[in-house]
Amino acid sequence: MSDTPKFEVIDRRKRKLEEEAAEAPAATPAATTEPQPEPKPEPSAGPRLVVNEPVQAPPDAEPQADGDPLTEAPTAEESRAQKSAYDASAEHLEDLIRAQNPGAGPLPPVTFDSLVQQLYLSTMMQMGAGTQEGQRPRVDILGARQTIDLLGILAEKTKGNVTPQEDRMLQTVLFETRMAFLELTNMITLQPPPPPPVGKK
Repeated sequence: MSDTPKFEVIDRRKRKLEEEAAEAPAATPAATTEPQPEPKPEPSAGPRLVVNEPVQAPPDAEPQADGDPLTEAPTAEESRAQKSAYDASAEHLEDLIRAQNPGAGPLPPVTFDSLVQQLYLSTMMQMGAGTQEGQRPRVDILGARQTIDLLGILAEKTKGNVTPQEDRMLQTVLFETRMAFLELTNMITLQPPPPPPVGKK
């Protein structure tokens, strides 16, 4: 069994329904002779770190057809309400930042170009770019490969749904990151192996 911690996804919508049902007054018989068992404490809302513990579904949960551990997608109404709350929170945060920095203008909107640039910067940093002079570059070649593959998936999934300018930018970034990856892997494979350790006399 792996020692890697696992995370349990908790559906907050179901928890809210359970809490509302618990708050509603329940009809109880006038005389009860049997002691009621103490309720088990509810786990805190949000992700919970689970170590070497199988994730069990609640007894009243319906089995899922495809075996996907994630819950069903939120309804359109839930998504609208959540986005509205998110936008209000983000705007409040921007107001706080502008209050602390009166000269700062509004943050630029996040666009498709922003996403591609973020992935490009991540890839180059993983391949050691941006290392200060005199320091040894820290290279995460496997992480760089995964980020480049993400750019490839993005290009494939957005084909025909981006402007020519956005497509040109994405293809240029893909070309540059793949070329840098090839150069780096060639340097790694062409390096001579380290000498064997010197034996003690």
